[in-house]
Amino acid sequence: MNVRDALKKAKRVVVKVGTSTITRENGASNLARMEEIVREIVGLKDEGREMVLVTSGAIAAGMNRMGLSVRPKGVPERQALAAVGQGVLMHLYETMFASYGQTAGQVLLTKENSLRHNQYTNSRNALLALLDMGVVPVVNENDAVSVDELKIGDNDTLSATVASLVDADALIILSDVDGLFNANPQENPDAKLISEVHEITPEIEGLAGGAGTAGGTGGMVTKLAAAKIAMSAGVTMVIARGDRIGVMREVLSGEPVGTVFHAREAHLRARKAWLAFGRHIEGNLTVDEGCVEAMRGGASLLAAGVVTVDGDFSEKSTVRVLGPDGREIARGIVNYGAEDLRRIAGKSTKEIAKLLPGAAHDEVIHRDDLVMII
Repeated sequence: MNVRDALKKAKRVVVKVGTSTITRENGASNLARMEEIVREIVGLKDEGREMVLVTSGAIAAGMNRMGLSVRPKGVPERQALAAVGQGVLMHLYETMFASYGQTAGQVLLTKENSLRHNQYTNSRNALLALLDMGVVPVVNENDAVSVDELKIGDNDTLSATVASLVDADALIILSDVDGLFNANPQENPDAKLISEVHEITPEIEGLAGGAGTAGGTGGMVTKLAAAKIAMSAGVTMVIARGDRIGVMREVLSGEPVGTVFHAREAHLRARKAWLAFGRHIEGNLTVDEGCVEAMRGGASLLAAGVVTVDGDFSEKSTVRVLGPDGREIARGIVNYGAEDLRRIAGKSTKEIAKLLPGAAHDEVIHRDDLVMII
């Protein structure tokens, strides 16, 4: 079965709506498009699918309510606007969903909800309970209280994190572009849409541009970051144009719209998903090719395979594991801090005891604390 046909069978679907999709150029909410999106979500749910909506637009809605045309730079001002706008945005969604006989429930998340495993699990359980009740969760980042170190950062990443949280079958990101192109379509009229992506390669990453519109924060860079999360979590992701009426139904009918990113074969278990995507990354370990192959075969990461250590982190921190070409291949929780790791990098297990008397671990990262990304 090809990936487009598999989308027809997607039961649990996360839909992400960007600011540009639901906001007009003058800053006002695009009520007509919002209602079209709500109506389509309700229709898909009535067909037996479970639907989750991740929405941007709180700050834009707050700006519109307060009569502002320029997004403020100060964090307190943006938080205040988010507090105003989140209420406006949710009221609109609640009213629209209710008009079609559907209950919606607001869920506000921050990075802090995923840093601790119990909070990550609680967030997952709350979302799954809403789905069991037949409610459509409407998710946004809690910008009114988030500070930079606790921000997920953008709603593309948030939507992929939510898709991982709920073990979604598909993630549809509605954007102001048709998908990923082989060149910038605004500059090159011959640019062609890439229909399918099997792996996020350096060449694919090179195609990503910067942030999109003035109202939003996400560009193709953040969408590819979201794709990495989704694909690794076993979620098929599609980028499609948000102003295209009926686009969600087209995607879930297997129509060749947008760019589809192939999921890896199996969902990550909840704890593995938390290890990979729920924690701050504190540093990087570069390993040799032999180590890469061993980890792909299910082995733990040993000091002998570590080439370089970047960052200043302590034991039990989460780090990226990079291959010889610099590509991220895994994430995990280290048993040693950066200083000790630099001392034992490239050394055998027997040598560790001499270099670090009293060392309690043979593995730099145990396989139970290691998640392969590609």
